[in-house]
Amino acid sequence: MKETLRYLAGIAGPSGYGSKSTAEQVSQDCCSSVPSHLTAIITGATSGIGAETARVLAKRGVRIVIPARDLGKAAEVKDEIQRESPKAEVIILEIDLSSLASVNRFCSEFLALRLPLNILINNGGVFSQTLEYSEDKIEMTFATNYLGHHFLTEKLLDKMVETAAQTGIRGRIINVSSVIHSWVKRDGFCFNQLLNPKNYNGTRAYAQSKLANILHVKELARHLKARNARVSVNAVHPGIVKTGIIRAHKGFITDSVFFIASKLLKSTSQGASTTCYVALSPEVEGVSGKYFADCNESDCSNLANDESEARKLWKQTRQLIHRLLYQPTA
Repeated sequence: MKETLRYLAGIAGPSGYGSKSTAEQVSQDCCSSVPSHLTAIITGATSGIGAETARVLAKRGVRIVIPARDLGKAAEVKDEIQRESPKAEVIILEIDLSSLASVNRFCSEFLALRLPLNILINNGGVFSQTLEYSEDKIEMTFATNYLGHHFLTEKLLDKMVETAAQTGIRGRIINVSSVIHSWVKRDGFCFNQLLNPKNYNGTRAYAQSKLANILHVKELARHLKARNARVSVNAVHPGIVKTGIIRAHKGFITDSVFFIASKLLKSTSQGASTTCYVALSPEVEGVSGKYFADCNESDCSNLANDESEARKLWKQTRQLIHRLLYQPTA
């Protein structure tokens, strides 16, 4: 109850920020400590909190790389960013996160540019009300929200470690998750069922993908620490934001309930604040393997904190990616 009241009132936590803080405010306060010539890749940056994150980071002098399936939308975002920040550098490259082959092509194209990589924000996501499959024959929500981002991070990790070693600036990876991850129970998180569910439910699939995002953070943080890499990885819950995903649910609830619920929703700028905070704040320097909400470190579910579950998911994911890419079926 106390946390709910804190959220509604926008009371600041230990970081000095709270649920009402905006990306503009957070990044402005970090401005003096943001190193120059940073490069960030932001998935899902053609709309919603991804586009707002790209706009705000560009305003603070960060070079932005937008991986996009819809190149037209990406071009519109680039134009909007450069109208506000004429000196901003924005690079657009094509990607379909649900396709491992497409992710692989994107990484090859980005690495060929020989740019540094300081920040990777795995923000892109889909919510599907009906059961769909990717070209790799994986359930679409899981393929896009988790599997594609896992592979993207794997392919770009050496570049991030190299950049951090050469510049002395710690790299930061951010997985955008959701508080909805806590809805998933242990007996409802079976890898094979995530890939090919028998009884599909869109909300459940979305929650499962967001739990997987956090487990990815937990295990990757352990690997990075073991190799003494100057790269950190954290998960964030942006809050319930007025985005396309929320609008897709509107038809399933009454107008009156939606009106009440809408009062609890964050604006896009408020939703992007935690991502920007974790990406830029000196207070998060060296912090890894954590979960943030409302610009403060927070608690995730017991299942999301389960080290053995994280290790198991990591192993199963790596085996699946290897099989799909290097041992394709006829």
